Amino acid sequence: MSLMQVIGFTFKKVKAQTANALTLSNLVLGGFAALYSTSGQFSLAALLIFIAAFMDRFDGMAARRLGIESEMGRQLDSMSDLVSFGAAPALLLYHSFLYDYGVSGMVLAVFYIGCGAYRLARFNAKEPSPYFEGLPITAAGCLLALSFLAAPLLSPASLITIIFILSLLMVSPLRIKKM
Repeated sequence: MSLMQVIGFTFKKVKAQTANALTLSNLVLGGFAALYSTSGQFSLAALLIFIAAFMDRFDGMAARRLGIESEMGRQLDSMSDLVSFGAAPALLLYHSFLYDYGVSGMVLAVFYIGCGAYRLARFNAKEPSPYFEGLPITAAGCLLALSFLAAPLLSPASLITIIFILSLLMVSPLRIKKM
């Protein structure tokens, strides 16, 4: 194999994994956000959720631009989103606020994660469309992280209501045009 063939082969391999690398960075950031939430480093966890959203924004864009979209990439993206925008924000709100509500707080956190999982499964089971059905989990997760940052300005009832409404919006038939 010549040097040019090796370079060409390597370039094709790197190109093929670019979107997956971005997706996995989303997953890693979400995983660290979840872990930092459980250790009480809430502001860092919120920041990592926002950075994960930034990475999530570019993985699909990279796949489309490079012509490397795949079913495996789509599934990996959804699994990463469930960690970064489902579990991580739920753990952030649970450990910073909902913990005080005992089992009710646990139920609300798990309800949010369940709604996010359902929304992602529904998205993956449907044919591509110019619309999202239900609030995308990335938006819901970022809004939950933002709610954590605004928590000093919100009443406990307002924060609980926000979590519940975001959960329901993810599984609602609401149609949102993709950008």
